[in-house]
Amino acid sequence: MTGTKIWYITGASKGMGFAVAQQLLIKGHCVAATSRSVSSLEPLFQYGEKFLPLEVDLKKESSIAQSLKTTYEKFGRLDVVVNNAGYGLGGALEELTSEEINDNFEVNFFAVVKVIQQALPYLRDQRSGHIINISSIAGFAPGTGWSMYSAAKFAVSGLSEALSNDLKPLGIHVTNVLPGWFRTNFANTDSIAYNKNSIKDYDYLREAHERMNKLNGNQPGDPDKIADVFLEIVNNPAPAVNLFLGSDSFNRAQSKIEQLSQEMSRWKDISFSTDFPG
Repeated sequence: MTGTKIWYITGASKGMGFAVAQQLLIKGHCVAATSRSVSSLEPLFQYGEKFLPLEVDLKKESSIAQSLKTTYEKFGRLDVVVNNAGYGLGGALEELTSEEINDNFEVNFFAVVKVIQQALPYLRDQRSGHIINISSIAGFAPGTGWSMYSAAKFAVSGLSEALSNDLKPLGIHVTNVLPGWFRTNFANTDSIAYNKNSIKDYDYLREAHERMNKLNGNQPGDPDKIADVFLEIVNNPAPAVNLFLGSDSFNRAQSKIEQLSQEMSRWKDISFSTDFPG
């Protein structure tokens, strides 16, 4: 998969998705980009025939299927699928409604499942392709006050690792990307939802959310550098299955791994105690 590639990117109207789409177009690649509204993709119209704007409802399989069919008909192949669309959900589990939880999982996880299911026939026929799923460092080392968002991103990470095993014999690679904080609009109200119901005992979680909000505009990650990383991944014959993106993500993951290793060692005897004698 060297040279110009055909990319399909969900949630490309803002944030990381927009930055990746724009940088890929600047570098001469072809990008099919999804959004709930085509008009929100207007800043990318300037790239002409290499850009395909797609109005897609990621909750509907038929909408996703049609968008991939349109992509294939226009470009003649499909090389890289980037599942980027998603939004944060803050709040204690006890505070969140079933609707808030279901909506978050619908976009952050089940939309990823639907996109992959609809893209796989094209990738299988080619015996090539790369799926990049955008999880989060919260999908490996959760922060405070993001229980359901973390759960959804853990699901994305687990799906990605399992698919990497399942699809490799077909020539299809899967990479689970776990970003830290990038200087996008992700901390804004249009990318993060918070619990509508509040329980006073969980006020300390609001303090954690406020600390995060104060980082807005000072995040360490540069979103315009992500496209180069993705190009390096898809051009590598042995790409990473899990990629911790950003120094903050890497360091947080490393701390989690050290903590997990220590905990496993401390409880090793108990872990082994359930085996039959032998």
